[in-house]
Amino acid sequence: MIVSEICRRNPVTIQAHEELDRAAQLMRERHIGYLIVVEPYPPHAAPRAVGVLTDRDIVVGVLAKGADPRLLKVGDVMTREPLVVSEDASLNSALAEMRRIGVRRIPVVDVVGQLVGVLSLDEVLDALAQELLGVIGSIRTEVCAEGARRP
Repeated sequence: MIVSEICRRNPVTIQAHEELDRAAQLMRERHIGYLIVVEPYPPHAAPRAVGVLTDRDIVVGVLAKGADPRLLKVGDVMTREPLVVSEDASLNSALAEMRRIGVRRIPVVDVVGQLVGVLSLDEVLDALAQELLGVIGSIRTEVCAEGARRP
């Protein structure tokens, strides 16, 4: 299985110069905890990931330290130069990289490094569950067929 088969296309993005409270509002509105920070890009060109921001970054890195999020920009808090994975990478290699750095989500890029999606463990688990359902279906079919052939 390759990353492009299961990654979520059109991830939610934000720019580093935007206010941090806007990022938090966007997370709430979209019911997500992860934004990919992109650099300004020309019209009709795909963005490039320059960072990532999680709800945990905001809580642990800002609120727990007593900082005022209204005074900060996304670029003040984001993780810069995030690890990315190629859309044609194998799922196994992507998972190995995610495990190595300890993340649940990773931006997905095309061959020229432009952002095309995000891979999360949620998508991975869903894909694996679908694969297992296929295996279970084969087993059930085999049992039914055997019962019909040899009553």
